[in-house]
Amino acid sequence: MTRIKCCGMTRVEDALLAAQLGADAIGVVFTARSRRRVSLERARAICRALPPFVSTVALFMDDDAGLVQEAIDVVQPDLLQFHGNERDDWCAQFDRRYLKAIAMGEGAAALPRLREYPGAAGLLLDGHGLGEAGGSGKAFDWTLMPKDLAQPLILAGGLTPANVAEAVRIARPWAVDVASGIESTPGIKDPQKMADFVRAVREASAG
Repeated sequence: MTRIKCCGMTRVEDALLAAQLGADAIGVVFTARSRRRVSLERARAICRALPPFVSTVALFMDDDAGLVQEAIDVVQPDLLQFHGNERDDWCAQFDRRYLKAIAMGEGAAALPRLREYPGAAGLLLDGHGLGEAGGSGKAFDWTLMPKDLAQPLILAGGLTPANVAEAVRIARPWAVDVASGIESTPGIKDPQKMADFVRAVREASAG
């Protein structure tokens, strides 16, 4: 069964609805480069409101180590997620499991970077270009998803209720990650889009 992460949460009610619909994880964003950035206090309120067995992920992009540690201390996320040029050893310094996003905007040329993060709990393949922020709504060629990596692969970038079933059938990822594809405006989730997205993933996984 393909797991689902709904990212860029800025409101408690959106995170709760995602959990009720069946999302396996929610993400909160701390990097200043994102339109979905939340304060530590807001993120803590969102994460504490969630029911059991829904994972929380804190997202950063080339941010100061002090911010990462403060988010860990205040919010206590289950996982960290890094979207920038952070090295494997830098990501590992916080003694917390982490995901590393790989910018797939340049296509097959990006694939060697998947081998640079042996310490990552999973690798997130996103559609943005190298150096660009995630959450851009850009897709990449799903047939590039490698099949020979031991780490779980998470598919992101340009996923919507209309195309995620096809993406799951082609890429067969461990999980999918969505932000802009389930929003009415940046950071504000659309209940119908969320419901349709989760339903599409579940149906494609069962097929």
